[in-house]
Amino acid sequence: MDQRNVVASERPIVGKSVTVNAGNGCDQPLKKIFIPDLLARWPFPRRLNQHYSKVSAESCAWLEGFKAFSPKAQQAFNCGNFGLVGCLAYPIASEEHVRSACDYMNLATVIDEYSDVSEEGEVHKQKDAVMDALRHPHEPCPKGEWVGGEVARQFWERIIRNGASGQTQKWFIAIFDEYLEGVVQQAIDRSGHHIRDIQSYFDLRRIAVGAKPAFVLLELGLDIPDEVISHPTIEDIIVVSLDMIALINDILSYDLEQARGDDDHNIVTIVMHEFDTDVNGAMSWAMDHQTKLEKKYFEAVAAIPKWGESIDSQVREYCDGLGNWVCASHDWSFESERYFGTNGMEVQQKRWILPMPKDHLKSCEEIGPVLVGVIHIE
Repeated sequence: MDQRNVVASERPIVGKSVTVNAGNGCDQPLKKIFIPDLLARWPFPRRLNQHYSKVSAESCAWLEGFKAFSPKAQQAFNCGNFGLVGCLAYPIASEEHVRSACDYMNLATVIDEYSDVSEEGEVHKQKDAVMDALRHPHEPCPKGEWVGGEVARQFWERIIRNGASGQTQKWFIAIFDEYLEGVVQQAIDRSGHHIRDIQSYFDLRRIAVGAKPAFVLLELGLDIPDEVISHPTIEDIIVVSLDMIALINDILSYDLEQARGDDDHNIVTIVMHEFDTDVNGAMSWAMDHQTKLEKKYFEAVAAIPKWGESIDSQVREYCDGLGNWVCASHDWSFESERYFGTNGMEVQQKRWILPMPKDHLKSCEEIGPVLVGVIHIE
């Protein structure tokens, strides 16, 4: 596989910050934030599913039909282009399967947006609605129930209709239940203003990031025995892939989350708190941690047992899918408008930004995504 392009950037020194005048009348200067090139050495190239234009538009229109958000928030949701990450993450999937991947990304974002602003009890109700829908996919959800339940039901009904095996269905439901338990725990942490240490944070984040259920979709069209997919070496690859996806998401979403007042559950805040460092010290830590995760990934891949070529070829496709998922989450973060507005590609090139004012998007009363304005790039 080809090496990804490396963007030469000045790397910040741990514990040191670059400050500039706020320029908006604030007493405190704004610190420039360094956006590290976490995948400079990652060997998976960017690939996009050939059905992207069609299935992404269809999935977006499908989600919009639920009226889960106000028109303004729906506009911001559409700018997030969640179908793009689905089509980057499943570049060789059939039209039917990649459409389901796009639907999943839209569903996961609905769950994320609602749970992020809900108390523990409400998140429990959201979880119950979704799990009831997954277990009874052919029965419309009760009137008045949270909209996420019906979104989940229709997503899951499509998966079943397109031929997901009984074992895949069972596996997905179990993993999705675990994912939503993680989302509930995040709500508990948020209500208590609890900042975790790094280890316990990753223990929760790899569950609540929402990527593990998406990994089950990599198995559509494959026939990998349960004892193979649950082998400790494969599990190691899954865990390190989840950690890389979580790390990438936290680093690239940090500016938006701190502007929304929702950055306690982010590795940047966790590292600043644990090591008494600043934001760029945390970014430097993230670069070093990514290097360690990549090493673990390739050591685990090298240790995959042999089960015979008919199985081994499918295992290679699955594990390549995990590595590609890491790349997809990274590339989508810059190519969509989710985190950097229309400036994502420039941020990816130049790497230094002026952060949005702390909490300045926190007062938004609408549930759902917010439009990111102009990102000031240094």
